[in-house]
Amino acid sequence: MDKDLSQPAPTADPAGDEGDYLQALGQRVRDLRLRRGMTRAMLASDSGVSVRYLAQLEGGDGNISIIRLRQVAQALALPLEEIVRVGPEHPPEFTLLVQYLSRLSPLQLAEARDILQGAFDKGGRRQRIALVGLRGAGKSTLGKLLAQQLQVPYFEIGEEIERAAGMKLSEIFSLYGQSVYRRYERRTLQALIAANERFVLSTGGGIVSEPATFDELLTACYTVWIKATPTEHMARVVAQGDHRPMGENREAIKDLERILAGREPMYAKADASVNTSGARVEESLAELLKLVAG
Repeated sequence: MDKDLSQPAPTADPAGDEGDYLQALGQRVRDLRLRRGMTRAMLASDSGVSVRYLAQLEGGDGNISIIRLRQVAQALALPLEEIVRVGPEHPPEFTLLVQYLSRLSPLQLAEARDILQGAFDKGGRRQRIALVGLRGAGKSTLGKLLAQQLQVPYFEIGEEIERAAGMKLSEIFSLYGQSVYRRYERRTLQALIAANERFVLSTGGGIVSEPATFDELLTACYTVWIKATPTEHMARVVAQGDHRPMGENREAIKDLERILAGREPMYAKADASVNTSGARVEESLAELLKLVAG
């Protein structure tokens, strides 16, 4: 019997059946939301999508149209992200490079990034020190002391964003949402890099949630991950007088653990790390000075 060529040939489905795919998609959305430190209500407000629908999506009950679009992508033998992406086509070199990189192991990818960064590094990276990590790790305290020791300017990314926007961070979030804040964050970082050959910069905990911004930071600055345990993060924030993490959420520690787990792979891309858990400020500063001295 002749093969019916009117129907597209079946394609391999790496994600399993439709139910498995929607479950995986829901988990992915949830992980991305937590990585950005957003509640479901915050995401609903910023996206215009109802909390109920987001709950369904994260629970594996996404709209059936997602499945239909996925079927179109499979029939075209393209990844779904290529279907939903709009804008100018990437140059062929980019497409081929992505295909090549997709075949490398995580270790090889790290090596490839180092090679590319070394080939295109504009120089002066070690003169700009950027501290990354969750709130409460000690970035501000250590950053100010480090800048004093190195006799270079010290910047807090949040304060610089407020100066550029002409309003408080809370106003940016309440009026425009996280997406506008992230745009301010990237522009502010670019302006600081362009205007300063040397500095110490304390970044926001969620800067790793925006790969393009974080890559710019890694490319232009010597980055150090200031890390601590979730319990110590929470205790320090509360000690600073901010009781919101505990007062508004009984599962604050669990949420913090999930956020940290989601961001750890990106934080780990920093050039070095300093663990401040159980350490005195003087000890952490001495370790940080040794790192930036090369």
